[in-house]
Amino acid sequence: MAPSWQGQRGAATRVILLRHGQTALSVDRRYSGRGNPELTETGRRQAQAAAAAFGSLAHAGDGEIAAVVSSPLRRTLQTAGAVAERIGVDVDEHEGLIETDFGEWEGLTFTEAAARDPHVHARWLGDVEVPAPGGESFAAVAKRVSDVKDELVQRYPGQTVVVVSHVTPIKSLLREALRVGPELLFRLHLDLASISIAEFFDDGGSVVRLVNDTSHLR
Repeated sequence: MAPSWQGQRGAATRVILLRHGQTALSVDRRYSGRGNPELTETGRRQAQAAAAAFGSLAHAGDGEIAAVVSSPLRRTLQTAGAVAERIGVDVDEHEGLIETDFGEWEGLTFTEAAARDPHVHARWLGDVEVPAPGGESFAAVAKRVSDVKDELVQRYPGQTVVVVSHVTPIKSLLREALRVGPELLFRLHLDLASISIAEFFDDGGSVVRLVNDTSHLR
């Protein structure tokens, strides 16, 4: 096999990152971490649209999907279930893909959280080591998500895996693949039911091929 532009000769593990569909909390732009809302009707339609996109991919034989791995929360499991049913695989739940624990800010809007804890909220927006009150830091999320990535690369070498998760875990995986600073977490936008793609090589190399694609929702 000819080497890649980065010098790798082995096949990468392709990780297709799918954000869950709409929930009532996302409609109101509220912090939604360990809370467990279901998809709205719009969210279910988004999940089916994503499933159709993956079904077309599998049908075309363009990189057979080896597994669908999901955060264990309802909104991600419902989204993952639609994809898994379409391509004919089971959903593998993984705790490491769960959203950030927003602690006492769970269910609050940005404005409400900033008013409740102005100094902590301001620091939290620029420092990944600062956790939400009673919650989790972005640095902690990045660590557990990186562990999941290592596990997937070992389990599915050279294969394609769909990962259904949330904003922070997906951004964390893209940040790791790009090897960029924490600014990405605060400046990258990810739409509901969007698709991103990162590839990870067993020698530690990585590349991002797609970010925030929503063409399947049109």
